[in-house]
Amino acid sequence: MTLDPDEYLDSLQPFGWRLGLERMRKLTTALGLPQHRFASIHVVGTNGKSSVTRMTAALLEAHGPRAGACLSPHSSHWSERTLLGGEEIGAEDWAEAVAKVAAAAAGVDRTLEPGDAVTEFEAATAATFLALARARVEVAVIEAGLGGRLDATNTIPSRVTVLTSIGLDHTEWLGSTELEIAAEKLAVLRDQTTLVLGPVPAAVEELAVRTAAERGARLVRAPAELDPELRLHVAGDFQRRNFAIARAAAEAFLGELDPGRVAAVAASVDVPGRLERIAERPAVFVDAAHNPDGAAALAGSLPPLAAGRPVVACLAILADKDAEAMIGALAPALAAAVCTELPPRALESQGRPGATSHLAAELAGLCRRAGLEAEAEARFESALDRAVEIAGGEEGIVLVVGSHYAIAPARACARIRAWIAAPARNCSR
Repeated sequence: MTLDPDEYLDSLQPFGWRLGLERMRKLTTALGLPQHRFASIHVVGTNGKSSVTRMTAALLEAHGPRAGACLSPHSSHWSERTLLGGEEIGAEDWAEAVAKVAAAAAGVDRTLEPGDAVTEFEAATAATFLALARARVEVAVIEAGLGGRLDATNTIPSRVTVLTSIGLDHTEWLGSTELEIAAEKLAVLRDQTTLVLGPVPAAVEELAVRTAAERGARLVRAPAELDPELRLHVAGDFQRRNFAIARAAAEAFLGELDPGRVAAVAASVDVPGRLERIAERPAVFVDAAHNPDGAAALAGSLPPLAAGRPVVACLAILADKDAEAMIGALAPALAAAVCTELPPRALESQGRPGATSHLAAELAGLCRRAGLEAEAEARFESALDRAVEIAGGEEGIVLVVGSHYAIAPARACARIRAWIAAPARNCSR
């Protein structure tokens, strides 16, 4: 019987609840240490990781090396996490990699204590490592899943580490202060390598400087701004910061980059899930901002995108997130919000069984306290329909925001409603 890769991965224990490297080390050893068959760049941080990972891989590929990437999380299916030459891995190659991991994981599980087992994130990450090695990539850009020190990705012999940003998120696992969280993420830095540092608080920068010095690592500070003449395909000022970090990471690995190739990548690289346009008429965007810093970065990018049109949010936020702070950051850039809840199936399919959303009525109350007109509609599809109605068809913009787990349901709803899809995923600047 042929193994279904998504069904297999969904059957495993969710990631995050069993942090640690013992299982991953055993699993990758059983697979022949595939992550040692290519050079690697490790991307850690609170926000911007997926964007920086995609952009760095694209810059590397444009300059010659065959490049791949490991992303987290996915929106619809697990193979989205593995990129080869900027494209999602083929179904057959992914299924073959997962099947080999499943066989190896069964053996590893027999060596573990009762009740312990390889998790879905570990299996998916190992499958990506194996697929990248089998594709003979020369370099892979690896996005950390949760934290860094105990994350399954912290089994790569990285030559460059990128710290994109630091904020308060996943505090139940990583610590209650920015310094504690930064320490968890900086723990992945290898001796005698390079640390590329994005914009971080002063105290975190001091910690990064000390950590780099202790490990004999070169420290590179990414520029805060890009050349204003450089045009990006993706929207948002936050993406200009992310591209500056990615460029610094690619330069740290390759040396000086060709300006023409950099410009070509900037004008073409796509980042699904970040101001991704999923419909043209009505104009519907999705954005994965799911913490206060991400919400603030998004809010700053909405006015030039809207160009005076009203922006109506379809808002869904996981119960463990700081909804009040997120809404406070978003409210000034919105005309109204329809508050809703994440479909349980969207959470179950991405390793969050049992996770819950803030109640729609609760979010609506927080919106009103922030001075934002809001309605509550618990059913996600109905909430999106109502947001479109409020936005006035082609007169306004609808923004689905608050969680990674809202992206796939929003795309599905757009397809069911037969809204006209935009020609490109992200709006151009």
